[in-house]
Amino acid sequence: MTNRASEPRPSLVILAEDGQPRPYNLDAIKARADVVIAPAADLPQAIRGAEALFLWDFFSSALREAWPQADALKWVHVAAAGVDAMLFDGLRESEVAVTNAHGTFDTPIAEFVLASILAHDKQLHRSKALQREATWQHRELTPTAGSQALVVGTGGIGRATARLLRAVGLTVRGAGRTAREYDDDFGSVVPSAELAEHVAWADHVVLIAPLTDQTRQMLNAEVLAAMKPTAHLVNVGRGALVDEPALVEALRAGRIAAASLDVFEQEPLPADHPFWAMENVHISAHMSGDVVGWRDALAEQFLANLDRWLAGEPLANQVDKQRGYVRSGL
Repeated sequence: MTNRASEPRPSLVILAEDGQPRPYNLDAIKARADVVIAPAADLPQAIRGAEALFLWDFFSSALREAWPQADALKWVHVAAAGVDAMLFDGLRESEVAVTNAHGTFDTPIAEFVLASILAHDKQLHRSKALQREATWQHRELTPTAGSQALVVGTGGIGRATARLLRAVGLTVRGAGRTAREYDDDFGSVVPSAELAEHVAWADHVVLIAPLTDQTRQMLNAEVLAAMKPTAHLVNVGRGALVDEPALVEALRAGRIAAASLDVFEQEPLPADHPFWAMENVHISAHMSGDVVGWRDALAEQFLANLDRWLAGEPLANQVDKQRGYVRSGL
């Protein structure tokens, strides 16, 4: 990259819908670039001549519609770990760099996964339901230490999750694009394309994989049929990693025991979706990584990358646009 120190201030568009919280460090960003804040409807006009785009509205697909007007664009940063909502063929085939929020959500999501597993094993959801009924019911609980977890997705979030689960006594394996007989964090990694051959080992199956053409509905009826009837599914990746109708059927039939779901194919989850009424489904509103201060962390991460860009240094967290995620080198 070329050092921009002697060049005119770059033009930057921040995509943020009306009513959204703005990046708290907006003044610092404005000190470095000429900034236009635009909602999705105004992006086609705002992006003309802009060199950089900050997708603060990280689930927006507005860039696809505005792409014909992106005549000077060099860099897109999305304030999320997943980039599936904003990738399309024109962007993939272009020379525009794409970066994401890789690393920001690793620890919070790992903690959420551990909490989901503990809540399942210790029947915390059942205890709360009994409390509402003022019912005293003694039960025996499932030990968590010594159980087995298959973490599907071997990027930064998957690795943080594996380390935390191992720390409390679970045996962990990973499932990823490339199989490995030994891995420091996972012990071993099996091919995610062959999930049906490996899920029977796991007490907990944790989905953290990015959403790509290869991973869409990777947890299908065949994989569900291969899981233990006592197995617990945790999905903190993307809703479309799961064949939701097949999951509903498997849960109703008792082919797996329970599911803790933070993400769904349609969000917000429709009020008439069968998941809401199922006692063995535990729902949260796509919030597994959103701990106090998460927006500030995203804003600081972008500012640090903006400084790299202005200095002509390599950008952090560059997404492999063909694969749809930041490559770890493993």
